[in-house]
Amino acid sequence: MDTDTMNTRQGAINMTIGALVGIVSLLAYLFMGSRNETLEVQKQLTTKVEQFATVQQKLDSIAIILNQKIVEVRQLGGNVTVLQRIKQQLENDKKKLKFDLSFSLQRYDLKIRDYQNFLVANEADIRKFRDENGSLLNRTRTLEQEKLTILSENEGLKSERAALAKTVNDYSLKNADLQEKVTLASAIKAVDVDVSALAANGKERRGGPYKASRIDRLKIAFIIPSNPVAQVRSTDIYVRVLDTNGAVVGDNTGAGTLWVDGHELGYSTRQTVVLEPDDQAVAIFFHRDSAYKPGTYRVELYAEGTRIGDGRFDVK
Repeated sequence: MDTDTMNTRQGAINMTIGALVGIVSLLAYLFMGSRNETLEVQKQLTTKVEQFATVQQKLDSIAIILNQKIVEVRQLGGNVTVLQRIKQQLENDKKKLKFDLSFSLQRYDLKIRDYQNFLVANEADIRKFRDENGSLLNRTRTLEQEKLTILSENEGLKSERAALAKTVNDYSLKNADLQEKVTLASAIKAVDVDVSALAANGKERRGGPYKASRIDRLKIAFIIPSNPVAQVRSTDIYVRVLDTNGAVVGDNTGAGTLWVDGHELGYSTRQTVVLEPDDQAVAIFFHRDSAYKPGTYRVELYAEGTRIGDGRFDVK
């Protein structure tokens, strides 16, 4: 075998070895990438499981407290209708959690915060109800004894007996008022407020900044989170659009004024909304004839005498 032939074979062997080394390196790289991706997925799953367990534990703790409150209010002679309704809502949320494929920690945190706010308000009312109930019981016993004494004396004390009877009635009304306070619901809230611009042809633009010439209407969209303690009812939501100087932007038809904390405020438009117990998406549209000046605009939302949310948008 001559030298050229040996060199040719050696070169082919070297090329083959080089190709095998490249293939092995490529497979190693792909293997490491796949392994890293798997570890990241496992990490995300672990985080979700931990969040799920935390939410489950908090809901269970709230359920225990609710059961204790129902027993206590019954012993005090109070009305447990609202507490039982909240307990049923809580049980429904716990069942949904088990099969919630779109689990969101933020959404359940809002639910848990509403339950916790209700428990805080309810505990204050029960404490006051407990104190007043004890005082009322002692006072009622005293009044009954005084009433028997007066009846045994003479007929000339009829007017005093009537006054005592009125006092007993006043305490009964106060007791009923305390029971009613146990059923107070929490305030409305507006979250994820987003202001988009609609052109005259209906095309919607989001994110801004918006060209003034392309703003025919504003679309103020937001979410009213689920409120397990609120009653289904209609309410007016007022929108205040404020320019860069803080002045209210209005039109000639929908604008007006409202009262908040004893102060009269102008608003741009309003809309009546039927509140629902679950998360509720709301969109309010506002149109003005004149063009918007460049700058940053603020949007404030009000309902039932209080500010429930705000947003902003920019015009260029």
